[in-house]
Amino acid sequence: MRLGLALGYWGRGPDPGHLALAQEAERLGYDSVWTAEAWGSDVFTPLTWIAARTSRIRLGTAVAQMAARSPVTTAMHALTLDHLSGGRMMLGLGLSGPQVVEGWYGRPFPKSPLTATREYVEVVRQVLRREGPVELAGRFHAHPYRGEDGTGLGRPLKPITHPLRADLPVLLGAEGPKNIAQTTRIADGWLPLYWSPTRTDVYEASLDGLREGFTIAPMARAKVCDDVAEGLLPVKAMLGFYIGGMGHATRNFHADLMARMGYEEEARRVQELFLAGRREEAVRAVPDAFADEISLVGPRERVAERLALWRAGPVTDLLLLAPDPHTLRVLADLNS
Repeated sequence: MRLGLALGYWGRGPDPGHLALAQEAERLGYDSVWTAEAWGSDVFTPLTWIAARTSRIRLGTAVAQMAARSPVTTAMHALTLDHLSGGRMMLGLGLSGPQVVEGWYGRPFPKSPLTATREYVEVVRQVLRREGPVELAGRFHAHPYRGEDGTGLGRPLKPITHPLRADLPVLLGAEGPKNIAQTTRIADGWLPLYWSPTRTDVYEASLDGLREGFTIAPMARAKVCDDVAEGLLPVKAMLGFYIGGMGHATRNFHADLMARMGYEEEARRVQELFLAGRREEAVRAVPDAFADEISLVGPRERVAERLALWRAGPVTDLLLLAPDPHTLRVLADLNS
C-alpha cells in the first residue's frame, strides 16, 4: 500500500507549511501529494507550485470539480502540468453537489449525474489520446456545440499540444453505489471520501469485478499523539461540517454515505443540529467511533495496529491528511 499526502483546500489563505510538508513527504518516500478545491482557491495552481519545488513525488487533484471547468479546459490543465512535471500528474475529478454547483458555479446540477460524469471523462480521454478531433454528441457535453443559441460554425478540434501521456491516470471521487460502480468501469481509480477498513462490505457490490491495476485511494486524517480524544477533534469538526453543511437537508451525499456506513440516526442528528445553527453541538454529536474508524489517530503503537487493518484490505494508496512532519515520518516508518 502506497502512502500519499493530502493537503486539502485552502481556508482563509494559503497554509505556509504545505510546501515544506510536500517536500518532507517526498524525502520520506511518499508516492504522491494531492491538492483540493472548494469555493475558494483552485486545485491546479497550488499543485503546480509544489511540482516546481519537488522532483519525484506524483501530483494529484483530489478533487478538481467538474462544474468549475469544461472537460477540455480540465484536460488542458492536466496535460500542461504533466509536461511541466515530467509525467507526474494524476487527474482526480469530482462532481460536487447541487448547493456548490448551482450556488457557486452558477450551473444547473445535472439531472443525470452518472451520464454527466461519463461524458466528462470521455471528453478528457479524447483530448489526452489525441487520436483525432474531439467529438461527442453528449447530453451535457457536446463537441462541437450545436445548440440553437450557437452560430453553427464550431468545428471539431484536437489539442495543438501533444500530451505527454495518453494514459494519464483519471480518478473519480464517487460516493453513491451506482457512481462507484461506474467509476470502476470508466476511470483508472477511485477516491473514496470516507473509508472504514472494518466495513469494506459497504462497497463490496460496487467494487465487484475490479480490473487489475485499479487504484483505490481513500483519505484519512492521521495524527500521532498521546490523547486519542483530542486527536479526533479535527476529524469530528470536518465530519460535522461535511455531514451537516455540505449539502441540503434533503440532498446531502456525505450524510447519505455516513448512513450507509451504519450511522444513519447519528448522521441525521448532526445534520439537524448544524442546519439549526448549533454547530458546536453538531460536532460533538459526531460519534467518536465513526471518526476513529476512518482515521489513524493515537500513540504510535495504536496507529500501527490500525494501519495493519488498512493494509489488509483492497486499498492501494492511503492519502494522509497529516498536519505535521512527525506524523509523516512515523507513518512512513510503519508502512515500510
